[in-house]
Amino acid sequence: MRNQSVEEFFLLGFDVHSQLKCPIFLLFLMIYIITLTGNIVIIVLVYIHVHLHCPMFIFLGNLSFSDIIFTTNIVPKMLSIILGEGGTISFHGCLSQFYFYAFVGSTECFLLTVMSYDRYLAICHPLHYNFIMDIKLQKCLLVLSWLPVSIVTSMRIILIRQLNFCGPNVIDHFFCDLDPILELSCSDTSIIKTEVFAASAHVLILPFLFIITTYVRIIHAILRIPSIHGRQKTFSTCSSHLIVVCTYFLTLITVYGIPSKTHSSAATKVRSLLYIVLTPMFNPIVYSLRNKEIRYAFQKLKTSIKLLRFM
Repeated sequence: MRNQSVEEFFLLGFDVHSQLKCPIFLLFLMIYIITLTGNIVIIVLVYIHVHLHCPMFIFLGNLSFSDIIFTTNIVPKMLSIILGEGGTISFHGCLSQFYFYAFVGSTECFLLTVMSYDRYLAICHPLHYNFIMDIKLQKCLLVLSWLPVSIVTSMRIILIRQLNFCGPNVIDHFFCDLDPILELSCSDTSIIKTEVFAASAHVLILPFLFIITTYVRIIHAILRIPSIHGRQKTFSTCSSHLIVVCTYFLTLITVYGIPSKTHSSAATKVRSLLYIVLTPMFNPIVYSLRNKEIRYAFQKLKTSIKLLRFM
């Protein structure tokens, strides 16, 4: 049984001057609102517009939904920590926060992989695209993106619950990440670290290699198109996804690819902010600016809202 001496953790948050707390709070609040608004708009557009009922935008809607869960899991608590010079979180609340962080973050890796496979089929095998990417395969890919990760993350939480926490309860971070939690345990954490290392190959390395492979083939297929206009038009159908993939994996590598012991806690927190706060806001902006179908659907939505106001 777990040692019951630690029932809550104290999150230190950010070490900032008191005069900067309010501006930083307002900045992150604005980013959070933009993130929620942008991703909710994409979900609404995909749901109400028939011409967006295709695999690429269905997967995009799932990505936006995961971004909403991802940021809402951490940012509201982070905002209260900024104003309160740190804050407490219960043991079970800490594990819940880490669960959704790990679960949704891993799911996004698979969703981006599925989206790259969709673009590969559309560009490299256009004649067979509708036959291969049918409703059955779409549902199967979505289930495989969400369900297995949820089960694996639940098993990790079960392992953490078996640990003893009998010493300090201060986490030098603004959320409950795995490494700060394990550092506070007085039990042997080698099993969990081994499981995390093994899981990272399936969650990060294999999807990333698959995405690279698909885009090598996509670019090769695009270069074989004779006209410049044709190459530009074809590349535009996957450029938004490529930008999002690069941003997501680069920030992920920045956060977890560089050993935290080589940097200060402040540097670790800044790198985490890139992944947790900025990337979910960046995704809907990229798709809304670079995707003609999304822009067209948004214009139709605005027109419909204006007509309802005058009725």
